[in-house]
This record gives sequence, C-alpha cells and structure tokens, in this order.
Amino acid sequence: MQKLFVDFTPEEIIELDEEQSRHIAKSLRMRVGDMLMLSCGDGSDYGCMIEEINAAHVVLKRCYKQANNSEPGVRVHIYQGVPKGDKLEDVIQKCTELGMAELTPVLTHRSVSRPDGKAAMKKQARYQKIALEAAQQSGRGIVPEIHPMCELSQAVKNDGAELKILFYEGGGQALKDLVNKDVRSISVYIGPEGGFEESEVELIRQCGGVVATLGPRILRTQTAPTAALTAIMVLTDNM
Repeated sequence: MQKLFVDFTPEEIIELDEEQSRHIAKSLRMRVGDMLMLSCGDGSDYGCMIEEINAAHVVLKRCYKQANNSEPGVRVHIYQGVPKGDKLEDVIQKCTELGMAELTPVLTHRSVSRPDGKAAMKKQARYQKIALEAAQQSGRGIVPEIHPMCELSQAVKNDGAELKILFYEGGGQALKDLVNKDVRSISVYIGPEGGFEESEVELIRQCGGVVATLGPRILRTQTAPTAALTAIMVLTDNM
C-alpha cells in the first residue's frame, strides 16, 4: 500500500496539500475508493480511503489505525565521509530502506567534495527529500533526519551513541564481537574515497570509538555503509 508522511495526526477527514495531491493524482494515478497509508512519526500507521481527488486537492477518510512494526529496535546514526558526485544520494536512499535513523555528512582530510554554505544547504534539502521518498517507498515509521554537513571533529564531539564504530580498511575488531541485540544506539563512521587518515582514526578512538572491519575486501565508500548497516540489523535481530 502506498505510504505518505504528514506533519499532523490524521483525523477522521484529511485534506492533503497541493504537492501531495498532485503526486497521488498524477504520478500514482490513484482514484476515489483507493486506499493509502499515512504516518506522522508517532509510531502508528493510519489506513485512509480517497473520497475526493483532482490534480490539486485530495480528501481522505481515516478508516483504521495500527501500530507501525517496521522500525528497528536499534537507532543507527551514520557519519558518512562526504564522497564525490552523487554517491551520497545512493547511500541515503539505501540506508533509509535498511533502517537507519540519522545521517550526517562529514568533512575529512581526504574529502574532495567541499560545497560552500549555500550549496551545502541546497544539497541538504535534496538529501532530506530523498530520505522522505525512500521512507515512503519502504514503509518506514519515521523519516530519517539528514543533518547539515560538518567537520569530523565536530561530529565526534557531539556523538552521544552508546556504541561508536569506525570502519577502517586498516583492520579492526569483527562486528559480531561488538554488536548484540541489547545495544540501543550505534554510530557508524565511514570514510570518503581514500578512507580515513590515521590521525582521524585516533581522534575517534580518543572519543570512545572502536575500530572495526567489514572483512578482507576493501569496499567503496558508497558500499561500506549499506554493508555495515545490514550486518548491524542482522546482529541486533532487526532484519
């Protein structure tokens, strides 16, 4: 069933805004009597039926409410070294589908892409839209938050996760020895093309981070977060 996120608790009768109405009418080609699911991030899903529809206006009737069971029991925050091109868009889309809660793009010594303030704000808005669309497609109960880009040192300083894991091509502990189903919050640090410098690895260690490995093969920067997140979800019984 098609899912939409809204910023209000659905009442008995719901009127959607013009953008959502256009999406339902034009892109999805839905009709009167069709069902769709609304979510406002409160842990519940609301089954609704279309009562009126045109290109600019959709009216829904709330039919039932049910608990959302798609959210994992572990909250994963991915700190992704800013990659070149549009690779970060793929990371956000796939990791949203896999269950991440938050993502922060971080600037490291080896980050080639360094957009200025205006460009960074424009990119963040696009990244948040990608997360929204992926959350709707995959039936998530929340839309992951995409934070503003920041320096690695600032990210580590503000990281309050129960378990901080840096994935490093130079080797480290096996993930299965670090993660179990009792862990409730995990932060994951992934380097850009070229990986982390040793000084950055040491910085994260000093802030309570643990160095881990994803195996003997070197993964691309856009592959590593999806591999790490999948493994975490399996080890915490959330897959």
